[in-house]
Amino acid sequence: MATKPGERKLQILQTVAAMLEQPKGEKVTTAALAARLELSEAALYRHFASKAQMFEGLIEFIEQTVFGLINKIIQEEKSGLQQVDAIVSLLLGFAQKNRGMTRVLIGDALVNEDERLQARINQLLDRIEATLKQSLRIAATQGEMGDAADVGAYANLLVCYVIGRWQQFAKSGFTRDPLAGWTAQRKILLGR
Repeated sequence: MATKPGERKLQILQTVAAMLEQPKGEKVTTAALAARLELSEAALYRHFASKAQMFEGLIEFIEQTVFGLINKIIQEEKSGLQQVDAIVSLLLGFAQKNRGMTRVLIGDALVNEDERLQARINQLLDRIEATLKQSLRIAATQGEMGDAADVGAYANLLVCYVIGRWQQFAKSGFTRDPLAGWTAQRKILLGR
């Protein structure tokens, strides 16, 4: 059955993500991927030059999805602290809905892969931290935070919190919900 251009590429990426959702975390090999898709390894390489390119495709999906939603939050929400609250909730919820992507975000799926993939995830996390810092600056100018608040340290704390929740979720075999306890924890982290 013929597929439309790009359709097979998407199918390959979805299958990689599905393989990463397995709690035992099987290593994604081109042989296992090809077997699951009922294709030859050569057919995979017609769509992606390497396994690293497949992971890059997943990282692009994460970036587009997460920053598309973050930009929407920033446009719609004028309160800086509300922006921060919504962004942290979004990041935790994204992991909850995208288990395989969580393993990419924490670098678990990138072990023994090209080091540029982890560098790209680090850049994504830096962008998230910079976005949170900007929202915290807005909150400070709106009088929603104390004058002595160090927005850089605060943004870093929030990113560390999110990464920690992602880690717990992935390392528990996806049983520890990243959003569990967020209602109580947001009061501690955001004073809300």
